[in-house]
Amino acid sequence: MLVRCLMCLALLAPAAHAQTRAETEALFQTWLQTTIWPRAHADGVSKRTFNAAFSDVTLNWDLPDLVPPGTTPPQQRTQSQTEFRSPALYFRPNSVDGTANLGRSYANRFATTLAQTERATGVPAHIILAIWGRESGFGRVDIPYNTFRTLGTKGFMSARADYFTDELLAALRITQAGHIAPDQMRSSWAGAMGQPQFMPTSFEAHARDGDGDGRADIWRSEADTIRSIASYLATNGWDGRRDWGFEVNLPPSLPCTAAGRDQMRTIAEWEAVGVTRVSGRPFPAHERNGDAALLLPAGTNGPAFLVTPNFYVLKTYNNSDLYALFVGHVGDKIAFNVGPFRTPWQPVDDLLRSDIAAMQNRLIAIGYDVGGADGLVGFKTRRAIGQWQTAAGQTPTCFPNRETVRAITN
Repeated sequence: MLVRCLMCLALLAPAAHAQTRAETEALFQTWLQTTIWPRAHADGVSKRTFNAAFSDVTLNWDLPDLVPPGTTPPQQRTQSQTEFRSPALYFRPNSVDGTANLGRSYANRFATTLAQTERATGVPAHIILAIWGRESGFGRVDIPYNTFRTLGTKGFMSARADYFTDELLAALRITQAGHIAPDQMRSSWAGAMGQPQFMPTSFEAHARDGDGDGRADIWRSEADTIRSIASYLATNGWDGRRDWGFEVNLPPSLPCTAAGRDQMRTIAEWEAVGVTRVSGRPFPAHERNGDAALLLPAGTNGPAFLVTPNFYVLKTYNNSDLYALFVGHVGDKIAFNVGPFRTPWQPVDDLLRSDIAAMQNRLIAIGYDVGGADGLVGFKTRRAIGQWQTAAGQTPTCFPNRETVRAITN
């Protein structure tokens, strides 16, 4: 007992120097036995399951964002974000069209399962298919990582160790429940599992048995995957009576600062100020009294959208405007064979999170609401940029570039 307590203290004490890999591997094995096993046992995980999960498991040193004992987290300045590059990269035609084409074939292949799921949950088949296609290419993309090695590594030595430790414990509970054998539980490099790419806690909350075999197997069962994606969206508030959104034209009098989830109006009210669909068709009658927000993912550097609360349900799956927009757009292509966005994306500067955070801190200091200095260009940051540009006598774009960041921070 004394030796075990001394080991625990050694793990908790700040490392005086960077450990060798061999030393770190030994600490990892001790951490599994003294920290993870007691918590897993308390959750009802058997020793047999625990040993099977961690049989021959070592640290994966190739994963990103690791913070080995005795080291410090990487500086934010080295990090670049996809969202700060041109959204055109996110919407490459081969990616959009390829996903939609496959989606149409899967719509025919699993028509009965999709129809049953839509009736049960209210989530339309084309949205389920778009998420399935985006997450794993309808199960065709290789998911190569051992879940327990991945989550174990990140739980032991990453900047978000507590989060990944909780996910590791959830993964143990999943295999204890008999959904899948430990050696067959595969994930992404971040621990997202199976065809829907659920983190283990999301699996526990939302995975469903779609084929009636009594298990929720999101790795090998298409029916389980379909039902689980729908369950996730339905639980998070998908309204089967509404669409996700519409690409729109804006009148010159409407500034980009009118965008944002906190400035919703009914679609009829947006119509009254001159917002129209790019297709030229009227908004559906059943949508006109429903709330919608103006979305400008790249400010004035790209298309504009009116998005309904369902758009924000899509963001619960992945908290990115571009992700939710991709899913909605690909879903429309699957169901209605729509063309590309009418307004093209313009190139935007590739910026670092540290640069954005510095700009946000400066905007906060001079009285603007940016939603927090997190280095991410959310709608409040986009709006604050537009407000600053207007106050500075500039034409507002509501999106950062190098010149704007330099002008605000200097």
